Parts: sequence; structure tokens; C-alpha cells
Amino acid sequence: MQPPPPLLLPAPGGLEGELPAVMLLNGDCLDKKSEEPKENGHEEAEGGDESSGQEVIVIQDTGFTVKISVPGIETFSLQVSPQEMVQEIHQVLMDREDTCHRTCFSLQLDGNVLDNFSELRTIEGLEEGSMLRVVEEPYTVREARIHVRHIRDLLKSLDPSDAFNGVDCNSLSFLSIFTDGDLGDSGKRKKKGIEMEPIDCTPPEHILPGSKERPLCALQPQNRDWKPLQCLKVLTMSGWNPPPGNRKMHGDLMYLFVITAEDRHVSITASTRGFYLNQSTAYNFNPKPASPRFLSHSLVELLNQISPTFKKNFALLQKKRVQRHPFERIATPFQVYSWTAPQVEHAMDCVRAEDAYTSRLGYEEHIPGQTRDWNEELQTTRELPRKNLPERLLRERAIFKVHSDFTAAATRGAMAVIDGNVMAINPSEETKMQMFIWNNIFFSLGFDVRDHYKDFGGDVAAYVAPTNDLNGVRTYNAVDVEGLYTLGTVVVDYRGYRVTAQSIIPGILEREQEQSVIYGSIDFGKTVVSHPRYLELLEKTSRPLKIQRHRVLNDRDEEVELCSSVECKGIIGNDGRHYILDLLRTFPPDLNFLPVAGEELPEDCRRAGFPKPHRHKLCCLRQELVDAFVEHRYLLFMKLAAIQLMQQKANRAESPGPLENGACEAGASESPEALEAAEEGASGLAKVKELAETIASDSGPVDPKSREVIQNACKAVGSVSSTSFDIRFNPDIFSPGVRFPESCQDEVRDQKQLLKDAAAFLLSCQIPGLVKDCTDHTVLPMDGATLAEAMHQRGINIRYLGKVLDFVLRSPARPQLDHIYKIGISELITRSAKHIFKTYLQGVELSGLSAAISHFLNCFLSSFPNPVAHLPADELVSKKKNKRRKNRPPGGADNTAWAVMTPQELWKDICQEAKSYFDFRLECETVDQAVETFGLQKITLLREISLKTGIQILLKEYSFDSRHKPAFTEEDVLNIFPVVKHVNPKASDAFHFFQSGQAKVQQGFLKEGCELITEALNLFNNVYGAMHVEICACLRLLARLHYIMGDYAEALSNQQKAVLMSERVLGIEHPNTIQEYMHLALYCFASSQLSTALSLLYRARYLLLLVFGEDHPEMALLDNNIGLVLHGVMEYELALRFLENALSINAKYHGAKSLKVALSHHLVARVYESKAEFRSALQHEKEGYTIYKSQLGESHEKTKESSDYLKCLTQQAVALQRTMNEIYRNGSSANIVPLKVTAPSMASVLEQLHIINGILFIPLSQKDLENLKAEVVRRHQLQETSKAATRDAAATVAAAAGSREEAASSLLPGDDPPTLSSV
Repeated sequence: MQPPPPLLLPAPGGLEGELPAVMLLNGDCLDKKSEEPKENGHEEAEGGDESSGQEVIVIQDTGFTVKISVPGIETFSLQVSPQEMVQEIHQVLMDREDTCHRTCFSLQLDGNVLDNFSELRTIEGLEEGSMLRVVEEPYTVREARIHVRHIRDLLKSLDPSDAFNGVDCNSLSFLSIFTDGDLGDSGKRKKKGIEMEPIDCTPPEHILPGSKERPLCALQPQNRDWKPLQCLKVLTMSGWNPPPGNRKMHGDLMYLFVITAEDRHVSITASTRGFYLNQSTAYNFNPKPASPRFLSHSLVELLNQISPTFKKNFALLQKKRVQRHPFERIATPFQVYSWTAPQVEHAMDCVRAEDAYTSRLGYEEHIPGQTRDWNEELQTTRELPRKNLPERLLRERAIFKVHSDFTAAATRGAMAVIDGNVMAINPSEETKMQMFIWNNIFFSLGFDVRDHYKDFGGDVAAYVAPTNDLNGVRTYNAVDVEGLYTLGTVVVDYRGYRVTAQSIIPGILEREQEQSVIYGSIDFGKTVVSHPRYLELLEKTSRPLKIQRHRVLNDRDEEVELCSSVECKGIIGNDGRHYILDLLRTFPPDLNFLPVAGEELPEDCRRAGFPKPHRHKLCCLRQELVDAFVEHRYLLFMKLAAIQLMQQKANRAESPGPLENGACEAGASESPEALEAAEEGASGLAKVKELAETIASDSGPVDPKSREVIQNACKAVGSVSSTSFDIRFNPDIFSPGVRFPESCQDEVRDQKQLLKDAAAFLLSCQIPGLVKDCTDHTVLPMDGATLAEAMHQRGINIRYLGKVLDFVLRSPARPQLDHIYKIGISELITRSAKHIFKTYLQGVELSGLSAAISHFLNCFLSSFPNPVAHLPADELVSKKKNKRRKNRPPGGADNTAWAVMTPQELWKDICQEAKSYFDFRLECETVDQAVETFGLQKITLLREISLKTGIQILLKEYSFDSRHKPAFTEEDVLNIFPVVKHVNPKASDAFHFFQSGQAKVQQGFLKEGCELITEALNLFNNVYGAMHVEICACLRLLARLHYIMGDYAEALSNQQKAVLMSERVLGIEHPNTIQEYMHLALYCFASSQLSTALSLLYRARYLLLLVFGEDHPEMALLDNNIGLVLHGVMEYELALRFLENALSINAKYHGAKSLKVALSHHLVARVYESKAEFRSALQHEKEGYTIYKSQLGESHEKTKESSDYLKCLTQQAVALQRTMNEIYRNGSSANIVPLKVTAPSMASVLEQLHIINGILFIPLSQKDLENLKAEVVRRHQLQETSKAATRDAAATVAAAAGSREEAASSLLPGDDPPTLSSV
């Protein structure tokens, strides 16, 4: 009989009290934000699972094998799938080690040429075992260029300079340095003599607990493979190009010039038949073939014949290239920039030079007709059919691909605009007002042109408007209404300027805006027009976006109906499509930052010091906040209705009058009756739900009293309908210049109250909720970006950061929030510095850029009291420079004003900025004072400011604290990159599979969960390609599942991919990457790769030290892991350093009496036992025992285990004492019984690793399993019914409040998993 499968029951974060739910450790869930709002609010296709299951089978045809015959090498087999295109086989051949040098060939089956763009299943006669021949084709100029470009890519394939320079979607990955190549193979290699191999476990000095140095160079260790094998000295286009007419007629396409590694200078002709040597030199043109001419179809074959070094090194290079993990080479969908880089040699490169000079003006290799019509591409992909799964996948893939291409082109264009390389379309106007068109993209600068935003805050408003607009575009795209179109939009911050890039509506440039706009207003509400088709389209978005249809007055006092804010404009393009643009006020205004005369905010807001005037009047609430508020109101609605129904049931005299709208803030929902009602179980809610449905659909007779109950509840929560729960916001309320008709005054009054309640909800529920989650460590930010993300997921804007910090300071659990406070303060300082830096950079001309940036960094971070800025050398400044200043930077102020900044001034400005923007008092005059007061690290501040502003600095050790010389010189600033914001199109079907997979896993059905998640992975790959942050989450979860089900090899392989992908897509030191390293280390340890596990854990610790520092709750987990592994390899002294550090951190962040601390004591005791220091061991185990006893009681198994261990230690201590006494009495002749102190077994170490990482395998009998599953299902159904009640009646919010709380921890695994109350 087989033993029952282990069921995974992780204890929350290890050992907290009650038995937790069947749940994966670390809230391993995808970013819940990714769930786009459905068109109809709540109702989601519940039955979707089954149908999509069927659809998946359709697209998964089985693969088959074909044989490929290539001239000059042996025939080989290739596995293909029927949906692949012929072109994909081309790609495979161009990547294979033995065929990579061919680009110009066709594939033929039985003598017929296959069409590149046809799918394999459509080809007649192609079946298992068919033979495809590779046939060399004649070259054209285009093919010859592609060939040279491809050969150059092969020569550069191991060179990381593209990743450091942030081009072509290359990015860095360092995992292979720490795993010694590929884990899969080395796993097999290292199996021999597992525990015997001597391991050097000593970590570098700076990684040890308590070390104060934070070196920067270790961030990007030098990879052996980067010292490139030199194949050629020079490969470049010859100056004799293009061929003259008579040579063209001989088939010459172009000429190349090569210097081989042996220093031989040769000229090469690319002709239609291939490549051969000609007789030209640098100064004489002689195109005749040399003798011998070595005619070869591929350039590599030619070079192999003339240069032995090339032949040897090129073969070695290709061998190394194909050995690299594919994830190290695949391009990422969006460019990731590195904020540090080593000094890289600048080598000669013909392709790079050519790209720069043709400026690649939309010249994309594979698109006929040169420039791309971005608008047409973006809109046609949206129009693709989406009736079944294959269609939706095709559509989503097309949308994603066009989108990432558009983002890349827009970023290049925006940089070209700011660098002054693009001609304006209105060159005669002043630089601030100029607009540009490049590559069919329209660019405008973030300045207030023509006083458009005069009433909203001028330039400041013009600077925020683009990001608000982008959020609007993101939201409307997610709702995805057929027939409604938005513009491709990308916002780029570069060199202190904000550039908005948009696709161009056909025909808009030929007309005046007044004629084009047929819906909305171009002057903020003075003249307003509407259009029935737009109302019909926008009506479909109003439910998921909670926007109320409303009437406003125009300048002639006529009523106009709208279903969006007045600024939202509708324009019908020449292509007949209905476009909406200027979506900057899609969401309702945030009244906390919008003082309005004569309006008073609720008590919660006034207590917090609101309303406060902000710099601009475009502050709006986030979509997440609107959703959370509506969800909150819905629960209130259900409770109120349930109470009233019960009161009727109890035949009370009468049902209470309706609560005044707004009188029921958070307080009402927690009233004792409400709680009592909630406890009456789902039955009361189910009745309300049933009643609400009946009334809403008018489907049956309803007792008037019950109807009144629903009406009262609707009125009390501010619903716009009196028969069903429906909360909407009018985005035009409090808009300056918008007037409402008299007849709507009641509605307007209710809407104003709703906005006030929402502003209070943010302060009274969301901020305290965030702080509570941080106290419980369900949310574990490690740096500014992850803190901002946690705030955003709760709908808290960054402008509330000061308020969040105030709340943390006042929290009773202040010491447990130390890490949050530090991250918050450094975020506050670096954001304030960023605001100042933006204006500072606008006055700098290109030649002074590196000097200006290094001067700013010195003032910001260096202890050197008076850094002096180096102005550009005089000889470079032209004497005539004042004659023509057309091309000066936009808004160009005095070009040397930046040079007079001092550290004192800058820090004074930072404190002022923190007060005026975030309303937080920073009392620090210098960087050293800030570091001292708040316990910050300069290296962390440097990382944060560099990431926020796009600065790239030289990888070297900086002496920030030297008072004798400034920390930075201008040579240390290597580059400045753009910071890009864009829309992230989603893979919706894949995401739903992923969610159902997670749900299955949480119910304990691991195998089914694993299948669903594997399916999700396939769909994600189908839409996003191989690299994407959501695929990373998918791989991590799969690795975890395989690990639990005992398949370590599969777990290792998936987790390795997750680490590589996290490094490539998020960044090598992103908090997510640190987490992934930890998971991988655990799987390595379980696979007996001990030294690899250690080096991965050391890397994770180094990264966390750099990103935050030592004092972080996550560091305790890391140190426990390191300590356990060191204990396992008998490095007791080292192990103790890490475990004792973990103990002190746990005591600080979880309280001295928490179960985590008890576990820490136990781990330390075990090491002391191994060292035979029983007194210390007993002391620690006693501490642990006391905690277990007080927290869990005498009879709990943990308390018993601890008690048994204490007995065992006591016996050993007594035995040791006896032996010592014996020695004292009898001297060396004593008869000594050897002590039984054994090294811990790997199994016991692994068991402890599972406990601290929250993985518990609990073997259950088959019967237990069945009962448990039945119980889980029963609880799940109960939850579902109450959820369904919430979902159907409200039809408002995409994710339940609970899942939102959970989502906050989603990208920050490593915390106590949210538990189902079920088990």
C-alpha cells in the first residue's frame, strides 16, 4: 500500500499559534492589480473554467519531428509544433551553434520552397520524419545587411555592453556566476560524495552580521566570459560604398573592410552570390576579385579561411553562447536600465555606428514601407476578434507586441527631442511651446502652453496631467469596450523634462481642434458638446469605472449630458473611429488636497489637518481607492439591510428611519447590532441578496416593507439608485468652471458628500490598514519602490507619504515598524531631491551634464563641506555663441546657475520640499545628520535617487564620508537614462488560469493546481513571449509546487528561470530578485548542492544590505537560513553569528514573546549543543520553552517537544560534568565514555529550513485527507455563497477587500501567508 501523499500546511511564517490554512508560503500570488475591471463590474464568468479548459485543448496540437539537411553538416532532427510558422524554424537555425552563420536561405520540402509566414499545419505533405532542405539563396542589399548585422550580433553575443548601455532590450543577469553555470548539469556532477567535498563557507567580510561597509563593486561581479575572445580587430563598412553603377551590374551589393586578429587588412565584396576578397585598399579602389578570392556564401566561412584565430575563437564563442541559459539572452519586452556600470572599453562597431547615423528613424528592419503607422497598428490589434481562447490569445499577443514596440520607439523619440535632434513642427515659437513629430509619433513637453492650465496650477499641473492621462488610458484600455479607442500613450522623463508621446489620430493635424471635438470641452467646461454615440460607448464603461452619467451647463446655459469629465474629448478620426483623449480626470478629485470655499470635510480629515492646498488642482483618487471604498460601502449596505430585515422579523414596532447619508462612516459598520447580524451567518445576507435581486429586476411581488428596507439601505450608503446598490462618482464635482443645472442640485449635494466620505475613508481605513499590515508583516517592503507599490495597492497616493509616516510614528507598535519608517524617510528625502533635481537639470546644457550631475550628487550625499562644480572648459565655448540660441534646451534658464549650489542650500531645499509637498518635518541640515538621525545608508540613498532620475554611475567604491575630497567626479557619471511610464497590456485568460490554479492549491489539490498553473504558464508565454514579470511569479509557484511534490530537479529548473527572469525584468537587486535567490538556495540545499546554496544566500544577504541595510525583518529569515546551512556543514562559530543576529532581529520585529523568537532560541540551542556548550544551549532552549508554554499551553506538541529537548540537553550536560569530574579526579588515566555529540544530519537541517520558510509536510492518512478535503470544500462553498451574495448584488468591485489585503503582499513574498479560516 502506498503511503498517503504529504499535504502542505505551512504555518504562517513558521510557527504561529493556530493551525493555518492549506496555503502556499509567502503569499506567492501575482500582483492582484493585474485583474482588469470587467465591463460589468462584479459578474465574472464563473463557469468560465470548464469552457476554457476545452478551448485550451484545441490549441495544444501534438508536436512532431522533421529532419533538416544543411549543406556541409550532417542531417539532424528538430521537434516542431503544428502552429509554428516556417519562420520560427529559420530562427532556430540562425541560433544553432553549427548553422548560426546562415541567414539567407530558404527551406524546401520535395523541391518546393516553403512560405515563411505559413503555419506548419497548412503545408501539404509535411509530416513526422519529413526532410526539409536548407537551400542557399542569392543575396540582395537588404539580405546582405541583415547578414552582416547578424554576424556582428554573434561576435558580440557574450559582450554585456548593450545591457550596461540600456539598448535593444538587453539587461543584466549574474545568477550563473553564483551557481557555476547551469544548475541542472552541475546537480548531476556534484552528486558524487555529497557530504564529503570540502566547502569553503567563509563569506566575504562585508556580508557578516554587524559589518558596516557596503561595497558597491560586488553588485556587478566581473564575469569570466565577458573578457571577449577577440575574433577580429575591425569589421566595418568600407568607405567605397555604395558600389558604382558598372559594379552594381556585376552583382556588387556593398563593400566591407576587415582587419583580422593577425593584423591582415582585407577588403571584402558582398555580391549576390556571396562574399569574396577584392583588391581594394584603404586608398585605392580595385573591385576585381583577389586571388584566391575565397568566394563563400557566408561571411563566417570566408573569414574562417583567411584567419586561423577567427576560426578558432569564433567556434569557441558560439560554443559558449549556446551554453548560456536562454533566459540570459532573450530580449526583455521593455528596456531595463542599470544604475551602475563598470568602465567598458568603447570598441569599433560598424552596425552601431550605422544605426546611430541613420538615427534608425522608424527604420525597422522587418517592416516594408519604412516608418510604421503606430496608430493604425495599435487600433487594428484592438479590433481583432475575441470570441474564443485562440482568438483572444492572438489578439492579446498582437496588442502586447505592438505596445512594447511603440514604447521603445516613443522612448527613442523622446530622447532625440530633448537632445535637440528633432526639428519642431512649430520652430518659430519659444522652446517650451514646441511640438514634434518623429516616426509617426507626436511629442509635446510638460509645460503649460497657452495658459491652458492657468486655473489648475500652471506648469506644475501641466507636468502631472500626462501621468493622470496615462492612468486614464490604462483604465479605459482595461475595460476594453468595442468601438471606443484611446491613443497609444507613453510618458518619458529625461534630463529634467517630461515628454508625452502619443500616436496620431488620422486627420487631426489638418483640422483645428474646435472643429474636431464633438464630445466634451476644450476650455475646461465653458463650451461643452455631447454626442449620442459617445454617450452610448461611455455608458458601457461607466459601471466598472464607477462614473455617473450627469448633466452640465454650457456657456449658453443649455444642459449637456456627459458620461465622463468635461475635459475628456471625443474626436472621430478620418478612419471613422471614435477616439477619446485627455483622460486626466477619469477618477474623482481628492478633496483632502482641494480646499473649496464653503465646504467642510468630515471630522477624520480635519483631525489630520486637511484640506491642504496642493501645488496643482488635478489631485484625484486612485482607482484602487474607489474600488475599496465601494466595496466597503457594499458590506455596509448588506449589514444595514440585514439588520432591518431581522428587526422586521422580530416584529419590532417599526423599521428605523433611514440614516442620513454620510452619518454612517466607518463607525456604523462596526456597531454591535451589525456585528451580531453578521454572526447570524450567511442566511440574513442571502435573504438581502435575494430581495435586492428581485427588486432590481422587478421580477416578482415584493412586500412594501422589504422594498423600504432596501431603499433605506441604498440611501444610507449613498447609492445612486434607490432599488439596488450602485455607487458612482461624478468626476466634474468641484471642477472650477463647471456649472450644474438647478434640477440636479440634490444629486450634486449627494455626490459632494460621497467625495468627502471617500477622502475620509482613505485616512480612516486605508492608511491604518496599511500600517496594520506592515505591523503584522503581511506586507514587507524592502525599498522605496515596494513601499510605493504597497501604498498604491491600497489606493493611497504618494502625496500621503508624510501622513503614513506620522501614523507610523504614533503607532503603539512603533519599534516593529522601524524598517517602514526608514524606507519611508529615505523615499521622502529622495523624492524631494528628485523634484529639485528636475528643475536643476533644466538649466544645464549638454556639455555640462556630467559635471552638473556629479556636483548635485556631491551636494546630496558627500560629507565634503564645499564641493566646487567644474564648468566646461572655456576653449570649447564658442565666442559667437549668443548669436543663434535657437537650439538651447527647452525652458533654458541661465546655463551656469547650477554651479553655485551648495550642500547646505540643497538640504535646506529638501527639508522645505518635504514640508510643502509631503507635510513632513525633516530636521536635518546635512546628509550626515540625516543618516545619523534616521539610521539611513548613503549607498541606499544613492541607489534610490539614481533609479528615480535615471542616473548611471561608475561601479567603484565611493568614499562618501571623506571630508577632504568630494565623493563624485564628473568621470563617475556615465549616462542618464529616461524613466518611462507606459500601459501594461494584460494576458487575461492566462491570469484567470493562474488564479484558479492558486485556488486549487489553497484547497489542497496540489496536482490539479499544478496542471492549471502549467497551463497558465503556456498562455502567458503565448501572449508575452518568454520574459515577463507575471511569468516570473508563475515559475516561482510552479517551483514551489514541484518541490512539495518531491520533484526537486523540476523545482530547481523552474526556480532558476524565475531568478534569471527577475534579474532581467525587474533588476539585479530588486526586492523580488532577493526573494527568488532565497527560494533557489533552499531547493539547492535540498538537492545537496550545499556550496551553491550558501553562495546564493550570501548574494541575497549582500543585496538586502545594499538595498536597505541589516535591520529588516526579512534579514532574520535570511540569517536563519544561512545559519542552518552553516550548521549543516559544521561551521558552528559562523552559524552562531548569523543565528544570533536573526534572534535579535526577530525579537525586535515580532516581540520578545513571539513564536518566531522561540524558534530562533531553539535553532541557537541546537548549534550550542553541537559545540557541546550545554549551559548556553540549555539557557536558550529554556527561553524558547517559556514562550511556548505561555503562548500555546502545556499540552501543545511544540511545548512538549521543547520540554523533551530540554531533558535531553540536561542529560548530556550531566554526562559532560561527570566526565569532567572524572578527569579532575583521575587525571589522564580516567576511563572516559566518549560524548555523543554528533553533527546534525542533512535531513534534520532540511526539516528546520522547511519550518522557518513556512513549508510543513504533514503526513495524513487517506481518511484524514478525504475528511480534510471535504471540510475545505464545504468551507469554500460557504465562502462562495457569501461571496456570491457580495458579487451579484453589488456588481461593483473587481477584487474582494480580503484579496486586496493579500495582494499587497503579492510581490513581497516571505511573510506570513494569509490564511483561510477553513482548516
